[in-house]
Amino acid sequence: MEKEAIFELVVTHTCEVIPALKTHSFKPEETLKELGANSLDRTDILDDLMESLGLDVPRVELFGTKNIGELVDLLYEHSLKK
Repeated sequence: MEKEAIFELVVTHTCEVIPALKTHSFKPEETLKELGANSLDRTDILDDLMESLGLDVPRVELFGTKNIGELVDLLYEHSLKK
């Protein structure tokens, strides 16, 4: 899967958890926290992402990313190993 498709999955799952963001124009440098996602929201978003991608990435790696772009890069790297 390409990075753009993973980015779109991040947007989709984020909007499912936080419907108020449906009209937001997401940028790779934004963080989920900046977008209003609390820790439970972020966990839900990450769980949904990993399920959609069929990945099992350690939580410590996921929570270590600084922004959406880094999250996409990390998920992309793990998808290549699958």
